[in-house]
Amino acid sequence: MRFLASLSSQNRCSLSLRIHFLGAAHAVTGSCFLLETNETRVLVDCGMFQGAKSEKELNYRQFPFRASQLDALCLTHAHIDHSGLIPKLVNAGFNGPIYATAATADLASIMLPDSGHIQELEVDQLNRRNSRRGRPTVTPIYTAEDAVASLDQFRPVAYGQWRELAPGFKARYWNAGHLLGSASIEMEVISGGNDKAVRLLFSGDVGPDYKLLQPDPVGPSGLDYVILEGTYGDADRAGITIERRRRMLRDEVRAAMRPSGVLLIPSFAVERTQELLVDLLELMEAGELPEIPVFIDSPLATKASAIFKKHAHELRNGKDLVEALEKRWVRFTESVEQSKAIDRIHSFHIVTAASGMCEAGRIRHHLKAWLWREEATVLFVGYQAQGSLGRILQDGATRVRIQGEDVRVRARMRSLDLYSGHADGPELKTWLTERLPVRRGVFLVHGEEVPLQALQSSLSGTVPGDRVVIPELDDIYELSGDKAVQVDDHERRLEPAVVGRQDWSNDYSKLLIDINEALDKAADKRAKAVIVRRLRRALKEAEEAEA
Repeated sequence: MRFLASLSSQNRCSLSLRIHFLGAAHAVTGSCFLLETNETRVLVDCGMFQGAKSEKELNYRQFPFRASQLDALCLTHAHIDHSGLIPKLVNAGFNGPIYATAATADLASIMLPDSGHIQELEVDQLNRRNSRRGRPTVTPIYTAEDAVASLDQFRPVAYGQWRELAPGFKARYWNAGHLLGSASIEMEVISGGNDKAVRLLFSGDVGPDYKLLQPDPVGPSGLDYVILEGTYGDADRAGITIERRRRMLRDEVRAAMRPSGVLLIPSFAVERTQELLVDLLELMEAGELPEIPVFIDSPLATKASAIFKKHAHELRNGKDLVEALEKRWVRFTESVEQSKAIDRIHSFHIVTAASGMCEAGRIRHHLKAWLWREEATVLFVGYQAQGSLGRILQDGATRVRIQGEDVRVRARMRSLDLYSGHADGPELKTWLTERLPVRRGVFLVHGEEVPLQALQSSLSGTVPGDRVVIPELDDIYELSGDKAVQVDDHERRLEPAVVGRQDWSNDYSKLLIDINEALDKAADKRAKAVIVRRLRRALKEAEEAEA
C-alpha cells in the first residue's frame, strides 16, 4: 500500500510507465510484478513466498499496493509460487479479471483450494502448539472456501491472440513450455498521450529442451523490455536427453532398493509427478526395473492427473501419460488414514508426495517417519529454495526439525535435478537471443544471487551489460525513457541481504538441534548440567548486551 501511496501527485503527472518488483527478486518464489501508468495498474502473477521464514512472513502481511485499485491480473501459470496469493488478493478487494490460459484456470481450480486446505490444517496444528505454549493463535492466509470464491474471476485466454486488459494495456500469451497451460506474456502499453507502445515480455518460467510432455517455448521478437527468469542461470545440462534421464532414474531406483525400504520423492504434484510416472512405466515395461508399487500420496496429484487426462491431446506423449496413470502398480491415496498406512508397508516401494520443497503437505509426514532409518532414500527431483526443508536436507543436515520435533537423518539423500521444468543457462540465453532485438533492457528475476549473476555474465555479448539488471525485492523502475531508471523514493519490506538466504529461524532450528546433540553426547548428568549452565550464561550476557 505504501508504494503506491508514496507516489506524489506531482510524480504521477510525469509518470509514464513503472514496474514494481514485488516478488521473485533475488529469490525464486513469490513471483509478482506490478505495471503502473497514470491511468492503469496491471499485476503479473501473485505468487506465494516459500523457503526462509522471513520471506514466508510476507504472505501474511498487507500487499504493498491497494488491491482494489488494480485493473487486471495476468497469470503466467498455476504453480503456487506464481498464483498462491490470488485468494488473498481477492479478499483484499481486487474484483477485476484474472487472465490465464484455459489449462491454467483448470489447474488453479484444484491447486488454490488445495493450498487453502493445507493452510487451514497447518494453522490448526500450529494453534494447538501455541495454546500449549501460551502463545497467541494465528489465522490462515486464506481458506479453501476463499480460494474457490476467487475462481469466479478467472477469464480464459488463448495462445497467440491479443486481449485488451485495461485502458492502454493489451496482452498476448505464448506457450512457455514449462507446465500445462504455462505462458510467457507479451504486453503493449500506451500511456501519457504517447502514440508508440512500450513492448514488454514476461518470460514466466521457461521450459528446458528435454521435456516429455511440453512443447518447446515460443515467443515474439523485437521488444523494449524482457523480464526473464533465471532459476538455473548457472547450470548447464548439456547432453541430457529423456533416454539418459530415464537411465539415471533407473540407477537411482536400483540403488535405493532395500527389502523393507522406501524411495521418497518430494515432487510437485502437477507435471513433475506425471513425468515421473511415464518414465517409471517405460523402465518397468522395458524390464529395466521390476514392477514396484508407486504411491501417489497427494489428493492434489490425483485431481491434477484427471486434468492432464482432459488435456492429453495438447501434450507430447499424452497417450503414454494416460496409460501410466491406469497401471495397476500406480496407487493413488486420498485419505489421511491411507497416507499413514503406507508407512506400515514392509516391502520396497516408492512414494511421491508434495510439496516438492518439503515445505508442506504429506511429504513431511513421510520424512518424519523415515528419515531416521537407513533403509530409506530421499530423491530430490526439482529445485529446493534456500531455507526450505528440502534444501537443508539436500545440503547434508544430520538432524532436522519437523513439526516441532528433532529427527536424526540416517536416510540417503540423492538429487536428480532433471525433472525441473526450468531451462538451464545456455537454454535461457538461446531463448533470449530468439527474442532480439531487445532495445531497452532485460530484468533477471526468479533466481538466487549466484545463478542470476552467472546468467547476467553469460548475456553480456547478447545485450549491452548496463542493460541487464538484477532487481532487488521491492525495487521500482521507470520504463518510459531509453533505458530503465531506478526509482528510490519508496520503502522496503525486507532488507535485500535477507532475501533468498537462510535466516534466523533456520539458525534457531539448527541451534536447538545442536543443543540436543551436545546433550546426547555428554558423558553424564554432570556434563549435561555444565552445558545448560553455559547456555544460560550466554543468554544472560546477550540480554545484558541488548540492555
